[in-house]
Amino acid sequence: MTFIDSHCHLDHEQFAADLEAVLTRATEAGVTRILCIGTGDGPPELDRAIRLAERHDQIVATVGVHPHEANKATPQTYTDLRTLGNHPKVVALGEIGLDYHYDYSPRDTQRQVFIEQLKIAQELNLPITIHTREAWDDTMSVLKDHWSGPGILHCFTGDAAQAQQAIDQGFHLAYGGVLTFKTAEKVREAARITPDDRILIETDAPFLAPIPFRGKRNEPSMMLETLKKLAEVRGTTPERIAELTTANFERLCLDPDLSRGLPPPIQTRYTDISHGN
Repeated sequence: MTFIDSHCHLDHEQFAADLEAVLTRATEAGVTRILCIGTGDGPPELDRAIRLAERHDQIVATVGVHPHEANKATPQTYTDLRTLGNHPKVVALGEIGLDYHYDYSPRDTQRQVFIEQLKIAQELNLPITIHTREAWDDTMSVLKDHWSGPGILHCFTGDAAQAQQAIDQGFHLAYGGVLTFKTAEKVREAARITPDDRILIETDAPFLAPIPFRGKRNEPSMMLETLKKLAEVRGTTPERIAELTTANFERLCLDPDLSRGLPPPIQTRYTDISHGN
């Protein structure tokens, strides 16, 4: 059984000391690809995920400006995004969107930068990965008015009605460790109604580790617990969820890029992960 982590922050400082060990554990767990999100600490540095992807066949990358750092964006930022978006290992633009929980950047600025990046993704023919927190209605409104392509709502924590709205707008929904939390029944209901061809899994590592690792640093190998929970919620097997989510990610993010010379996925044998890791 092999599967793909569709959203991970391997460039985070929490991985600086043991990234190689983290990648080894991921491979042993069956993780063949990891999408490293290329927002980092915001502009002007936008290529940290690309640098990791250049060194590791297992990793592919995004580029983008997170809503937290929207106030750092300049005209040069958009020029850089257009250039970096053509890198052979960049398979999506993101994570982009709106975050009204922290309001680290003014909301008007967040919306402006979000819209500009949607234009760039459209120009580059890249799917997008969306961050939305306490900004659902505005996020969906911007997407309805300014986006006509595919994408991922990462770390989906909405209810079934919001899931259906996103599905109707053509999006994939990525479920992470929150799916395993005792208080996340509405998320599990959303996961139950998500079509087979729109479902993904992710870690958002180093954040949001699934039970039984909650409170620890998350990493790709721990995604196995999310995969098992998703199988339970949907009344199927982990192997089936692994198959579906891998095929969905490859179709969404990798197929258009095969001509760019991406290496084949790492082939591994399934290895269970003990809770002592």
